[in-house]
Amino acid sequence: MFADDTGIFQPKDIFLELLGNDTREDGSDTGRILMELFDVLDTPEGDRQTGLSGELNAFPYVNGALFAGRLRTPVFDAKMRTLLIDACRHDWTGVSPAIFGSLFQSVMDAKERRAKGAHYTSESNIMKVIGPLFLDDLRAELDRLIARRTGREGALLEYQAKLSRLTFLDPACGCGNFLVIAYREIRRLELDCLKALYPTQAIDAVLLSRVTVEQFYGIEIEEFPARIAEIAMWMTDHLANNEYNEAFKGNTARIPLRHSAHIRHADALDTDWSSVVAPEQLRYIMGNPPFVGAKFQTLEQRAEVRAIAGLGGSGGTLDFVAAWFIKAGQMVSANPRIRIAFVSTNSVSQGEQVAQLWPILFDRFGLEIAFAHRTFAWGSEARGAAHVHVVVIGLAHRDNEPAEKRLFSYPDIRREPIESQHGALTAYLFDARGVTNRHLVVKEESRPINGAGRIVIGSKPIDGGYLIFDANERRDLLQSEPDAAEFIRPYVSGEDFINGGGRWIAALQSASPERLRNMPKLMDRIARVRRYRSGEIPAKGKSKDKMKEPGTSSRSLASTPTAFHVTVLPKRPYLAIPEVSSERREYVPIGWLAPPTIPSAKIRLLDGATLWDFGLLTSRSHVAWTAHIGGRLKSDFQYGIGLNYNTFPWPDATPAQRARVEQLAQAVLDARAAHPTASLADLYDPDTMPGDLRRAHHALDLAVDKLYRPAPFASDRDRVEHLFGRYEALVNPLATSGVKANRRVARRDDRKPKPDCPKM
Repeated sequence: MFADDTGIFQPKDIFLELLGNDTREDGSDTGRILMELFDVLDTPEGDRQTGLSGELNAFPYVNGALFAGRLRTPVFDAKMRTLLIDACRHDWTGVSPAIFGSLFQSVMDAKERRAKGAHYTSESNIMKVIGPLFLDDLRAELDRLIARRTGREGALLEYQAKLSRLTFLDPACGCGNFLVIAYREIRRLELDCLKALYPTQAIDAVLLSRVTVEQFYGIEIEEFPARIAEIAMWMTDHLANNEYNEAFKGNTARIPLRHSAHIRHADALDTDWSSVVAPEQLRYIMGNPPFVGAKFQTLEQRAEVRAIAGLGGSGGTLDFVAAWFIKAGQMVSANPRIRIAFVSTNSVSQGEQVAQLWPILFDRFGLEIAFAHRTFAWGSEARGAAHVHVVVIGLAHRDNEPAEKRLFSYPDIRREPIESQHGALTAYLFDARGVTNRHLVVKEESRPINGAGRIVIGSKPIDGGYLIFDANERRDLLQSEPDAAEFIRPYVSGEDFINGGGRWIAALQSASPERLRNMPKLMDRIARVRRYRSGEIPAKGKSKDKMKEPGTSSRSLASTPTAFHVTVLPKRPYLAIPEVSSERREYVPIGWLAPPTIPSAKIRLLDGATLWDFGLLTSRSHVAWTAHIGGRLKSDFQYGIGLNYNTFPWPDATPAQRARVEQLAQAVLDARAAHPTASLADLYDPDTMPGDLRRAHHALDLAVDKLYRPAPFASDRDRVEHLFGRYEALVNPLATSGVKANRRVARRDDRKPKPDCPKM
């Protein structure tokens, strides 16, 4: 249908006429006619059977094995024939070959798509990659050459030759969207070059074209999209030729096909990329590798990442996409002129993966960040498109890095970015001006490096939910077994803490056997915990077909069903920090809880915390550190003790400054207390946050900011760039001895004890 409307078949509409005139209305012979046509298209004119009908013989030979191979003859009926003819009547000249990726994603099973990490890229997102990677520079160079007054013709001819020498590899090419758009844009640059060279001359521009699909290489693990990519490149070539013909009033088509893109059907991680294209011939590596987090990888995928990264052990927690960065780095080691740009999940630029991946890229391969798009929301033209947040990262060898690094930031992740220029960028995709070592990464710490008190996670029962009670279950239990009351304690997860909600847990660590045996309903719960941990029954409320094989920790606890896996039973008020909090909130909602409330493992708690602790941890400075350095669960903040808290650079303060922060921290609590019926979710929703609470936070932020430096911060990125320098001073004081950094931190041992919870 595409060939029928775009001039590959001459005269136009011969395919439509073949279907309309040479097939029966009931569709009974439509499949046979199509198979005969495919055979004709795959046969040179001189080798065809002499008895062919004139209609079939009018079709040209299309080589390149596009129509090779025998297919099962499809059985049509009248309705199918009508639908096919209606589709042929559509004008296919405006169809972009890039739609195939979207179509292919739309028909993929959602589970299969997730397992393979297959997410096809929209044209707008492709331009975010290829624009700063090569297209913007090539366009600017052409504009300069066209504006020249002397030596213009020779320079333009050399420019055209340069375009013909460029080579491109997409090592996860799918249906070829990146290759298609890149080829189209390179051909358009060549067309503009030819227009400048021959502004008034009648030339056969297609014959003068030197850019071909043979400059483009791809690797794709699935055969069907690999074949689609080949066809899409041929279609793009033909559309480009049509643009040349229209510009110069020509009528040339490249049929039979003489050139083909090099698409390797193979596993990119198990393939030597230099066998696809020699590194010394390659100029650009680009694409959108699969997104599969460490927790969702198959054993085979994890083994591939481990082997490629060379991290030993489990291979860390690297996302599947990290392996493509490392393989690309290997190619750059062989040819430092190669440049790289990938779309990636934003996990590679935040959280624990940074310390695992970036030392490999920086130190092993000598790469630097040439440009980057900070986190933005994924956009795709496909039905069922991925709901993920991504970054684009462009890399160059430090011997060939650009002097100015381009950074695209998104004040609104669903809108257009703002571009800025920088001398160097960190692995976290912000300016490196605040540090002496731009390759610095924040590593998880087992204890605070800043002199602060230690934070721990809450209780982790591994009980399948059988020790946990909702309000109705608790009421029923206590009505029949009132002696259980002393063991049933409030139980709060991060979600409960933020949104409110009543749950209780049976804390039986101190319960004697004889007392438990007198409470049969509670004993039934205990028996279910043992059976759950042994793998005999599913978790509470789950069906048996959803059961998972119990882990070692679970099985080892089966013999002691009243014990938790992790037991944390605070004896005094504690500061609670939810593990996960929505990215929409300007502040992570933290606050105090007190015994007998038991925090779950989804709560991080600071026992015996003070208003000073609360003031710093609820400040914008700490939120900025959490947002830029810490990990994420989907797009939400995921608060890690080793990464968010233990590494945070606490400021020094005079007694007067501390008192001021504590006063303002109490003002935040007072503003919350003025809305007693509101949950923390209500209070910290950006659309419903009360004005008095917002003002209280703002005053606290200003006071904390001044502890770091006198000048105000322009943004959270400004804050974290300053904090990054403070962090460097803590972990590497010798390297920053010339940098003014206050590293004295008040020790918790020197603080006056405050046994009571602050006024809430």
